[in-house]
Amino acid sequence: MWLVGDSVELARKCVGGMGDRWVHLSAVGGVAEGLATRSDIVTESVVSAAWLHDIGYSHDIVVTGFHPLDGARFLQSMGCPDEVVALVGHHTGAAYEAEERGLINEWGELPTPESAALDVLTMVDLAVGPAGQPQLDIDRVAGMLNRYDEDDPVHRAVTRSRDLLLASSARGKRLLGLPDDWPLVASEGMGDSQSHRGMQL
Repeated sequence: MWLVGDSVELARKCVGGMGDRWVHLSAVGGVAEGLATRSDIVTESVVSAAWLHDIGYSHDIVVTGFHPLDGARFLQSMGCPDEVVALVGHHTGAAYEAEERGLINEWGELPTPESAALDVLTMVDLAVGPAGQPQLDIDRVAGMLNRYDEDDPVHRAVTRSRDLLLASSARGKRLLGLPDDWPLVASEGMGDSQSHRGMQL
């Protein structure tokens, strides 16, 4: 049986030495854990995916250079549950970047996640800045665009998916009863958590 703790340890092993990448990833995982203590909508699969969503950036995992696909394929090889693989592979507008990178056929072979779970994961990812700080989703998306040149596939993908990403985040907030300006006004879900121990998928 795959435990959320397994996801935490795998993420730490693969990304723990990658500076801000780990800071962001662990903060997203901590936020998801905090929210899971308050709502059954934030499932163990969502929490695991939050801890693993950027694992494809690991130098030991990169194959295509498209981190949702590389991460999802690696997790499949590790026997990770399909729903977690699906969430990692589809997180935060991955379909658009797959198209921009010419990898839509390979990406399309991944399992498809449950839509509400994907909204919650997108919401949490967009609530944490690249240095682990709480951030409004609209500012997070703007930051993505600022960090990449206009001809970069990430910039092109985020430009195309911006409105859909923000709509997904908004749906996640509604599902959890969070205010529109979360996490800035209600940040108790932010930060590290040890609640992953004993959670099961």
